[in-house]
Amino acid sequence: MADPLAFLKHPRQLGPDRPPEQRVRDYDDLHLDLPAADLGVQAGRCMNCGIAFCHHACPLHNLIPDWNTLVRRDSWARGLERLHRTNNFPEFTGRVCPAPCEASCVLSINDEPVAIKEVERSLIDRGFQEGWVRPQPAQVATGRRVAVVGSGPAGLAAAQQLARAGHAVDVYEEADRPGGLLRYGIPDYKLPKEMVDRRLEQMEAEGVTFHCGVRVGRDVAAAELSASYDAVGLALGARLPRELAIPGRELKGVHLAMDYLEQQNRRVAGAALPPGTDLISAADRRVVILGGGDTGADCLGNAHREGCRSVTQLEIMPEPPRQRAPGNLWPDWPLILRTSPAHEEGGHRTFGVETVAFGSADLRVQWLQLRQMQLRSGPDRRLVPRPVLGSESRLEADLVLLALGFTGAAAAEITSELQLDLDDGGRLRTDPLGRTRAAGVFAFGDAVRGASLVVHAIADGRRGASAIDAALRSAAA
Repeated sequence: MADPLAFLKHPRQLGPDRPPEQRVRDYDDLHLDLPAADLGVQAGRCMNCGIAFCHHACPLHNLIPDWNTLVRRDSWARGLERLHRTNNFPEFTGRVCPAPCEASCVLSINDEPVAIKEVERSLIDRGFQEGWVRPQPAQVATGRRVAVVGSGPAGLAAAQQLARAGHAVDVYEEADRPGGLLRYGIPDYKLPKEMVDRRLEQMEAEGVTFHCGVRVGRDVAAAELSASYDAVGLALGARLPRELAIPGRELKGVHLAMDYLEQQNRRVAGAALPPGTDLISAADRRVVILGGGDTGADCLGNAHREGCRSVTQLEIMPEPPRQRAPGNLWPDWPLILRTSPAHEEGGHRTFGVETVAFGSADLRVQWLQLRQMQLRSGPDRRLVPRPVLGSESRLEADLVLLALGFTGAAAAEITSELQLDLDDGGRLRTDPLGRTRAAGVFAFGDAVRGASLVVHAIADGRRGASAIDAALRSAAA
């Protein structure tokens, strides 16, 4: 039984991050692990609550108290088995998930939560080091064939679950290599790409076949794919970027954030840029990033590593509080100021400002025209940002990166050809089981949910695979 007083005896402890002045010189993993003995102590802080709010808050419903108990008992292999029961890729979530489980940990009511994410990351890392992670091919083949379109976390999770259920799975990916945003969106210092590659090797050993450089709807007709397979799963993501239609948007040096991040990831991997691609570089430039989310923080970290002259991150909303507001109660997600490792490396954050124009004396951006914003009550009594009269200012810049979020699935060829329905947010419409209006075609992940977290994508992919498997087995009965 867990020591119910362990959290009083031992403070929360995390593995250290490498010093900022050291890590900005490379793209190596910025986080260092705790020793196994210290991790056992941290896992022992878990009280194994009768009602595990962490389990409820996790989109994957990870069996967190179970594997904390096993790590505390030094039963690491069994702990990893528990972790893999609900999560195909804990090395991804253990690095890039914001850990809603920790926000809902009972200890976080008035103390520091259990270091759930730290234990999860260490469990899977040790599992690979010890050789505990092996392919799990199906023992019996069903004879059914499934196509999965998209190889981001949702597509990979669905493909692995379907292959392990005995179906023959082909994954179609538009890019030259599988992984989606795991490969070309998230920087290497947050998610080293060898971690993606070793999972792909495992999946190939389990029978999954990857077809890269294939754009469904252009290189192969969506209808042809649907006719050739017993089921099709669409894991298209939600990469349609939110634009900023203001004067000067056409100037050179104003780019979408994902275009910059993809180029950086390709360069770090030693891969060539696609022909005709304009080089985007922050080296020795005054960089301004519009948007304060994860994408903006990833741009910030990359700009530091390129050696930018300066970097400023602008957010239209006011600075969030440092602690939960009175109405933002546990166990809900805390709406507080969040600081990523990239912010520790330098740069400036400015809140409550709006960009109204990009300016230049020639064809390349040289400054941004800004104005202050203030929250005011709108017609529906909701607080919305409104401009402050007479607050205009100018900010010099050589490179502007638009990290303003995403508006839906960018797959017009597929949706048009299969006559799929979209909602007002550009997301694919499905029934509760993930079925689209096209027979045998399912959709899941960000294409249905909207841009979200890796942990949601994996959970959605697992649910999509379960729905496809059930439909195929029902049809065969």
